[in-house]
Amino acid sequence: MSIDARTTETGRSTTERPWLLIARREVLVRLTDKAFLVGTLITVLLIVGFLGFQIWSEERTDTHTIATTAEARATAELLQERVPDIDEESRVELLDVDSDAAGVRALEEEDADVLLRPADDGWTLVGTEEVNDNLQRAAETVVREAALAANAEAAGTSVAELQRGSVLGTELLEGDAEQQGFARAMGLVLAFLFYMAALGFGYMLSGSVVEEKANRVVEIITTKIPVRQLLIGKIAGNTMLAIAQTALIVGIGLVGISFTQYGELLPALSEGIGWFVAFFLVGFCFIACWWAVAGALASRAEDLQATATPLSFLMMAVFFGAFLLDGTALTVASYVPPFSCVLMPIRLLGGDAAWWEPVIALGVLLAAMAATVVFAERIYRRALLQTQGRVTLRQAWRTAD
Repeated sequence: MSIDARTTETGRSTTERPWLLIARREVLVRLTDKAFLVGTLITVLLIVGFLGFQIWSEERTDTHTIATTAEARATAELLQERVPDIDEESRVELLDVDSDAAGVRALEEEDADVLLRPADDGWTLVGTEEVNDNLQRAAETVVREAALAANAEAAGTSVAELQRGSVLGTELLEGDAEQQGFARAMGLVLAFLFYMAALGFGYMLSGSVVEEKANRVVEIITTKIPVRQLLIGKIAGNTMLAIAQTALIVGIGLVGISFTQYGELLPALSEGIGWFVAFFLVGFCFIACWWAVAGALASRAEDLQATATPLSFLMMAVFFGAFLLDGTALTVASYVPPFSCVLMPIRLLGGDAAWWEPVIALGVLLAAMAATVVFAERIYRRALLQTQGRVTLRQAWRTAD
């Protein structure tokens, strides 16, 4: 795309806002890059496939065929009626046999999964090699309840009278364990998304800067627009792409989760997810400045590995901090950029942060981003036109404009 003046829909020439033209160019280049599109498509298909499998697994039911003689028919019918109420994933079908021997033959010929036969003190489920655990637990409950009701009737009382005083309740001091576990898992997933976006788009941003330096295209561009506008445009373009791709992944994930057993837990996490969007936006801009600097310090693609390695380690530290930090260390780090980009949303999802804490953390992150833009712009401007080898931060800082 040429860096000539163009007119926007508002009638203003893009020479008045050259960063917008650069941002548009960055977006169009990526949207026409087959590798980027295929990578995004594969990621989406993997997420859809995983969530689809989870939904299918939850809706899937196991049907167990129980061989029963006339003597065990009444109990077998009770199992057929009550087992699905106890275990939603289990269904029971009955196979009438003339005798225990016929029932054993049905097991051997795989016409039945288990054989129900009377025992000295109740009933026995006979299997070929094993009895399904879910069926066994549900059948034990049904048989126990039936025996208790029969014994209560024989004793001239009721099941309610026999069970009086046997109710055990629970009270949680720190909330619902399932909710907390789900919130923790969601926090780690969001941390992973930030890590992948910062790393993937960061390398693309650095790579485009190096490519323009190596091809001397940057020398032409900087004669048309200020270097600061070039930096802002590149950061804006890659930020828009990162947000769009992450929003697509998160949106598909949330829609898929809503169809699973965890769907009812999502409303409680909406505030934390909203804060993640804010921290993602500011945090990515903060990190993107440094990726642009890493590209400006390199003169060839081979140099990029050296200039970008510190950023790669920093991103890894942020990601693993979500797993390893806890207690006071987690609280302190949730205010420190760029760790706050993922740690503060994790604390919010877990209900461990007061309402004012993300406000302060986001303010600190915004201040750090503003300072980084000023610092990075100076380094970027002074290193961008240096094509005689890799430039260090000290050399770029001391180089005259």
